Amino acid sequence: MKGIVLAGGSGTRLHPLTRAVSKQLLPVYDKPMIYYPLSVLMLGGIRDILIVSNPEHLSLFQALLGDGSKLGLSLEYAEQQEANGIAEALIIGADHIDGDAVALVLGDNIFHGPGFSRLLHQHTQNIDGCVLFGYAVRDPERYGVGEVDTDGKLLSIEEKPAHPRSDLAITGLYLYDNDAVDIAKNLRPSARGELEITDVNRVYLERGDARLVNLGRGFAWLDTGTHDSLLQAGQYVQVLEQRQGVRIACLEEIAFRMGFIDADACYALGAQLNKTGYGQYLMDVAARGTR
Repeated sequence: MKGIVLAGGSGTRLHPLTRAVSKQLLPVYDKPMIYYPLSVLMLGGIRDILIVSNPEHLSLFQALLGDGSKLGLSLEYAEQQEANGIAEALIIGADHIDGDAVALVLGDNIFHGPGFSRLLHQHTQNIDGCVLFGYAVRDPERYGVGEVDTDGKLLSIEEKPAHPRSDLAITGLYLYDNDAVDIAKNLRPSARGELEITDVNRVYLERGDARLVNLGRGFAWLDTGTHDSLLQAGQYVQVLEQRQGVRIACLEEIAFRMGFIDADACYALGAQLNKTGYGQYLMDVAARGTR
């Protein structure tokens, strides 16, 4: 399975913070925002990843992440010239996907919860159709909402319904088989002029090939698109990291735990940051991993 992180958009709700920098490069406590969606793909065992962003921001992501080899990844980059919708990322990434299945994650979504890696592995293997992830919210009328039966089969999708049929918001993580590119290419722009990811999902729904996995209690799904939600996400990460003594979305540690890199490589990455708590944490993780 291939991965795509959509890190585009103008981030207007975060102005003036994002007047000169991509939203996905803003800090969420101790690391750049893009680390969080990247960590999701890595936890799912995905190593071939395309980062899609605005032309003026791509060089910044490249400076931060390089070609991914230090993390045991293969990172590529592609431009989204204008904000033409989430589904356009599938078209932009067609050559990268190259007939494979694909996991698309939005660059401003944060996922965290127990057993998340196992859950991702369960649903990224031999995917047939599409798998979406739902999260119970108090205000589902603000989101795309999924209705499911007792087996998790998706019955309906409603976009910001006045009277939601469930409280399950559809999150910014989408798993598709290799039909997704052709589906996206045949979409017509919506009334707001965008290729809507909901329309891709509805094609799978009409085929009977869509499932919605309820992330359930104990998981956290955070959107960092406003000043308040960005601050709240940082506070969430800070509290958990300081109380539990572990780092959330620490890419170097995940690469080590997943077997993408060895302990020596992990330690060396930490040593490059040895004046920070982040670097010292990595060196300790690597040292303990060799005992």
